[in-house]
Amino acid sequence: MSEADKVLAEKILEQLGGAANVISYTNCMTRLRVTPADSTKVNQDGIKKIDGVLGLVEEETLQIIIGPGRVARVTEEFGRLIDASGEISLDKKAASKKAELKQKNSTPFKLFLRKISSIFIPLIPALVASGLITGITKAIVQAGWLAGDSQIATILSVIGGGLFGYLGILVGLNAAKEFGGSPALGALAGILILNPASATITLFGEELLPGRGGLIGVLLAAIFIALVERRVRRFVPQSLDIIVTPTIALLITGIITYLVFMPLGGFISDVITKGLTSILDFGGVVAGFILGATFLPLVVTGLHQGLTPIHLELINSIGDDPLLPILAMGGAGQVGAAFAIYFKTKKKRLKRAIGGALPSGMLGIGEPLIFGVTLPLGRPFITACLGAGVGGAFQAAFNVATVAIGVSGLPLAFIVNAGEVLLYLAGLLIAYAAGFIFTYLFGFKDEMAGEFE
Repeated sequence: MSEADKVLAEKILEQLGGAANVISYTNCMTRLRVTPADSTKVNQDGIKKIDGVLGLVEEETLQIIIGPGRVARVTEEFGRLIDASGEISLDKKAASKKAELKQKNSTPFKLFLRKISSIFIPLIPALVASGLITGITKAIVQAGWLAGDSQIATILSVIGGGLFGYLGILVGLNAAKEFGGSPALGALAGILILNPASATITLFGEELLPGRGGLIGVLLAAIFIALVERRVRRFVPQSLDIIVTPTIALLITGIITYLVFMPLGGFISDVITKGLTSILDFGGVVAGFILGATFLPLVVTGLHQGLTPIHLELINSIGDDPLLPILAMGGAGQVGAAFAIYFKTKKKRLKRAIGGALPSGMLGIGEPLIFGVTLPLGRPFITACLGAGVGGAFQAAFNVATVAIGVSGLPLAFIVNAGEVLLYLAGLLIAYAAGFIFTYLFGFKDEMAGEFE
């Protein structure tokens, strides 16, 4: 830990109103997420002006954008300051304050998507690592640098592909936890779908197909088993709970899964994959432009992680994902916009903010640029979206697709179909250029950057 991280944590805590005003805190890849006891004691403008803070978002929690890597170190220092204060008990206050939190944009649909996001966000590091190893291995084999039947290629394929064979178990575990059930029972719900022995079951004259329903079926089964567990527990004596409750929950969920969730999940999966591929086939560049241009607003709401099961279903159903390269152009358009602002502005603080966030943006972590630069300025966010649309149209025109899911930006090239890597990179450069041109010509004037004085 560096002294700079400690100082940043101290400054943030001071502007939050001190340790006594913090109910809970955590971090994701780029943000320190804090739940304040009294939001009126929080100096949001003061937080935004702290050197090292790249932006601020207010939703169910106060989300302070710090950037990848550093956010974990700052969160650790932040926790030490909280612990050292001895002024609050996070667990004691969390339950009583939960009902008082602001519910901005909290429609039932958005709340559900946020729950889905919470299921997949913890899996992102594993998905990125497995996807990169899988993609790089396939590229090396197809380039002829390594024989496909060699032991090295086999080992790499096993290492990279293991997650995708058992992903349903992890998804089930997280889903049950998110919906108030036992994680182990959620994992069992995933096993119900994946279990190869289910092929021996014949219902309505047809044998079950292991894995039918995919992650959609797993989500349905895991959420259901969590709800059943909670309901059954109400009527079971505490002394018998450990035996009776999980047994009944698993038995009921198992029967419903094979009768309903696997067929229903399969139907939903087919509708999603066939619907998206049809849109891209018939809509072509227009569909690519619209999808690419509208992705950044989805990132702003934090709901983009809810698309993870759709990406995985596309890979599971058709073998690759043509949606991810299009959506990845959202970050590319923003990188182009940021370069335009950097070259046009004379404000040193704005240049420092862009310089600190650009490397992350090019590597697929767009939030520092969104919340620290383009969104606060307003119009550059729109021109970034337009640049993303141009890149998305290019990706759609050439049907570029990935073999796994992972971080967008330059690293995504490693998981693009081997023969399409150059096309993906060309689309990325086009999105950079379009975002730059739109922003330089129409999106930014230096007087717009008053808060960066």
